[in-house]
Amino acid sequence: MSTTIAIVTPAYKAQDTLPTTVRSVLDQTHADWQHWIVADDGFNYEEFLSQAGLSDPRQRFLTSGGIGRGASITRNVALEALDAPYAAILDADDRMKPQKLALALTGLAEHAIISSALDVMTMDFSHLRHVGAGPDRVLTPGEHKWVNLSMDAQIVWDRRRCEGRFDATMSNMTDLEFLLQLYRTVPSSLHLGTPLHDYIKREGSMSNKTDVTSGMIASKHEILARLEAGHYGLGTEDVEGLAGFLRISLEAEALYGAALAAQPGLLFEDHIEPMLAAARPQ
Repeated sequence: MSTTIAIVTPAYKAQDTLPTTVRSVLDQTHADWQHWIVADDGFNYEEFLSQAGLSDPRQRFLTSGGIGRGASITRNVALEALDAPYAAILDADDRMKPQKLALALTGLAEHAIISSALDVMTMDFSHLRHVGAGPDRVLTPGEHKWVNLSMDAQIVWDRRRCEGRFDATMSNMTDLEFLLQLYRTVPSSLHLGTPLHDYIKREGSMSNKTDVTSGMIASKHEILARLEAGHYGLGTEDVEGLAGFLRISLEAEALYGAALAAQPGLLFEDHIEPMLAAARPQ
């Protein structure tokens, strides 16, 4: 039985960061992987990695078919092409801890979706905080965001039991929207509480830029509307759990600008976490 995990990495002007990302794949203790690197900038990443001494026969190279088409379209190009039973998303400035794929594969024996805690870092890999750290646990769709309060594409999933495509019509929150597609056919996921993924907070994401904030708010409203319309086929309890999170998140968005002005550099995760704790379902 195949244990191949296809890792999908969209690459847009990623020359400065991709080598570190690729090294984290090469260092995986589970060696049965394919790394699908999809250029969204017309750049020859195959030649680039070869010159850097980072080429590997397990790497696959594609193009998005344009320039700056966006991460959703670029990820979907790989998802349409690959045939491995398992898949994972790895952005071109993030890293996986060496045991991520091995531990995820163990969990996939019984669960179709595996998430893990994150090690949130600056662009120079200085630790900022963890997200979702704690015990391993099975999560329903309604519980998921109360544990994984930000970032949702750092998953590994069984494509035979659940599958989706990233929604290119949405400017933000496409990772959560994709996860909700996967939940259509599986009732729960396994969350690994050990931080297995280095998530890089880019400098722009640590500010409250108007375009970023407005896009986040619009996308959260869109997902909320889809949930309440039954778009994902989830049960009442799961819809209520997700909708409750999204409403608190929208409230946090409205308050974040003032909070950031009072405390420059404040992470949105640190801003929203006390609000979630106060409202967490018992």
